[in-house]
Amino acid sequence: MADLVTFEKDGPIGTITLHRPDKFNALDIATLDALGAALEAAEQADDVRVVLLCGEGKGFCAGGDVEAWSKLSAADFQIKWVRHGHRVFDRLARLRQPVIAVLSGHALGGGLELAACADFRVAEKHIKIGLPETSLGVVPGWSGTQRTVRRFGAQIVRRMAIGGEIFLSEEALAHGLVDRVCATGTAIDEAKAWAGRIATRGPLATEAAKMMIGIAEGEEVSHATEALASGFIAMTADLDAGVSAFREKRQAAFQRS
Repeated sequence: MADLVTFEKDGPIGTITLHRPDKFNALDIATLDALGAALEAAEQADDVRVVLLCGEGKGFCAGGDVEAWSKLSAADFQIKWVRHGHRVFDRLARLRQPVIAVLSGHALGGGLELAACADFRVAEKHIKIGLPETSLGVVPGWSGTQRTVRRFGAQIVRRMAIGGEIFLSEEALAHGLVDRVCATGTAIDEAKAWAGRIATRGPLATEAAKMMIGIAEGEEVSHATEALASGFIAMTADLDAGVSAFREKRQAAFQRS
């Protein structure tokens, strides 16, 4: 399973790569599990300040593997597919480090939903972006009508999910679906250069800014609020006073400092 998704470090830049090139990196249950494990490794890597999200070969991610979900029962489709995918995608969206999705191939359906979890998207000029699920008689299930609306706006999502429009990279850039467009074969270099610049900034300030933006966007309201507040409290003398009193079995003398 570890071979399906890898996490590698190069100085302050970490790279998560999907490895199903024969399927254009389409996602199945095993790949979702492997992606979750790679995200946990990235979260725990204290020396990594920026994460790149890539797909091996010609595709970034073709979305959910039709063969993986089409034969599931209704109950399994809901629990083992949609809800499980949500857990992994939410984990990616809430990764403490900034994430740059490297779109060296098409990002369709679940592939776009995956890219939408990143903070930034670099796209090669030949790629296509869209939400074609309704053409298969299903709806976007991994926040393609939720997170994508918050990040890109409702009308452009309507045009993709209901109208069936597929956008080329330059059109996607104009609509705010991607942040940069570059020549074919250069997205990884462009993303690494961008990541290198981000990595020079204050890491704690960058992480805090990401959480604060997530709160405003509705992505991280409860999680980020408690994380930011707890981080502040951890730097105070009151915490030391409380912990010391607990260990010594006495009443704490707090100083509000």
